[in-house]
Amino acid sequence: MDNRFRVMSGVVRAADAPRKITPGTARRIWEFARPHRGGITAFLVLTVASAVIGVVTPLLAGKVVDAIVHSGGGQPGAAQVAAGVVLGLAGGIAALAVSDAALGLVSRWFSARVGEQLIVDLRSAVYEHVQRMPIAFFTRTRTGALVSRLNNDVIGAQSAITSTLANLVSNAIALVLALVVMLGLAWQVTLCALVLLPVFIVPARRMGHRIADLRRESANLNASMSAQMTERFSAPGATLVTLFGRPAEEAAEFRVRAVRVRDIGVRTAMVSRVFVTALSLVSALAQALVYGLGGWLAVTGRIEAGTVVSLALLLTRLYSPMTALANARVDVMTALVSFERVFEVLDLEPMITERPGAVAVPDGPLGVVFRDVRFGYPGAQQVSLASLEEVAVLDDRAGREVLHGVDLEVAPATMLALVGSSGAGKSTIASLVPRLYDVDSGSVEVGGVDVRDLTFASLRGAVGVVTQDGHLFHDTVAANLRYAGPDASDDELWSALRRARLDDMVAALPDGLDTVVGERGYRLSGGERQRLTIARLLLARPRVVILDEATAHLDSESEAAVQEALAEALVGRTAVVIAHRLSTVRAADTIAVVEAGRVVERGTHDALLAADGRYAVLYRTQFAGRQASSDVDVDVDVDVDDGVCGIDGCTVPHGGPHRVDGLVD
Repeated sequence: MDNRFRVMSGVVRAADAPRKITPGTARRIWEFARPHRGGITAFLVLTVASAVIGVVTPLLAGKVVDAIVHSGGGQPGAAQVAAGVVLGLAGGIAALAVSDAALGLVSRWFSARVGEQLIVDLRSAVYEHVQRMPIAFFTRTRTGALVSRLNNDVIGAQSAITSTLANLVSNAIALVLALVVMLGLAWQVTLCALVLLPVFIVPARRMGHRIADLRRESANLNASMSAQMTERFSAPGATLVTLFGRPAEEAAEFRVRAVRVRDIGVRTAMVSRVFVTALSLVSALAQALVYGLGGWLAVTGRIEAGTVVSLALLLTRLYSPMTALANARVDVMTALVSFERVFEVLDLEPMITERPGAVAVPDGPLGVVFRDVRFGYPGAQQVSLASLEEVAVLDDRAGREVLHGVDLEVAPATMLALVGSSGAGKSTIASLVPRLYDVDSGSVEVGGVDVRDLTFASLRGAVGVVTQDGHLFHDTVAANLRYAGPDASDDELWSALRRARLDDMVAALPDGLDTVVGERGYRLSGGERQRLTIARLLLARPRVVILDEATAHLDSESEAAVQEALAEALVGRTAVVIAHRLSTVRAADTIAVVEAGRVVERGTHDALLAADGRYAVLYRTQFAGRQASSDVDVDVDVDVDDGVCGIDGCTVPHGGPHRVDGLVD
């Protein structure tokens, strides 16, 4: 286990090796900030005004000292004049303080408004972009790492436009104003104070890069922990951990990452603290220099006593901005890292896009045609990022071809069944119809139009899919159904549930349609989940239905209920059905046998059995040893068509699933 942890840590460090910020990042940040330039401008103007107040206040304080020193040696008239001057200056200082407080509040309002809106824009852009990514992207990406981009990195990027930008502008203005005023008051003292300036600049450049690298590594490790929690805290993940008895190892693996984040946090804090302490020390030494040299000049009569006070106060307006600007480099580097991680996702182009001039799916019944289809799953370089997979480098191997010249045709309102060995390519063929993937060559047509020339909205409205693991969101029954029909009324929901043979079960739930089904629907049984996905399909009213092993993992009773619901769903629709159980596809108009990415046989059930080819082998293998018993009646569901159930000697009325004695399915 220790070796595995060392390998994992090595991968993380390799992925987070120090690197420079990508050129052009600052320009792209401005493109995101451009829509908010009005608010940013107002924010910066207020920040500049506050910086000016910060420089004027020390000057007034110096004037107060001068007024006290030159109060007339205790003469009544002169003392009263000096007292009036002091009170006026004090009032001015108070007014400036009130103004600065008001400016700070208004400035903060603009800052918060711009910053929060920027978070909305960034998150919306990333979320919308990710929604357009192909399924291959999600099969490779760790969910927690992707979620981290939308949370931690977006907030880090937002700080670049608000706090970091404000600090840069306000401190730069304060630095320039303080320097100009100090040179005007006593250039000798100012130049001596600036002798220590290089001490600020040299460490700032080195420390900034170091802290940015540490924070980049911390961000990736936090994303890794988030990914682990997302996977392990889900119902399937927690079940797997519990069943295989690995909670202690899971906790130890998580702790490795957490300890690494802790170490980085300590190192970052100490590097930052040493840096700030050194700069504060230099600032204090410079202030001692001002008091010593300035005091000597005042005693010798070369400058006023109030000037020394003003210089000492202004020095904080000189070195504090220098310290802040030096730290701002660290903040800028950190914000740039966050922006870079967000842009990294936005720069990953979706492989499947809607073509300009795309048309809607034609009206009426739809047929599906595959013409010389060749396809290989995309390689990692095409669809993924190393940081989202949590690997040092992506696998650069190109995907091998898995479909080799597939030709198939499904006439409108007929059923095509795809059968064959596991891994033969059946699900791959079906996934090309709704454009979960695009063909490498050849074409897939729906209604006589290449699916690549159809709009996404019309294609998704025309093609419905039920998989073997029908997914449900952690929401109510009604919300899961309305995902397919947002405007559906409650009556329409109940109608869909009734046709899916699920209305009685939902009616018996504590809150009926408002009952929460749990994450992935795990509060329901497998058969109930499948029937709920079928009800959702019925609500969507697709003209083409794809059933991918829709009853693969169900018990006999649940399968019977689902088969009955499927019979309702397929009425009058074009269907592509994938099933390992050959008894469920006997009634198909055409059965295609797929092996190693090729269609090796096609025809009806009886014709394929008569041909004694691959289908006959699959049939005999599946039903070998399953003999009828006069002593035991075994029920099986069989889809029937044209009055024949597909079993020799069995003739039943047309109308859907029926019980047939004497055959184990």
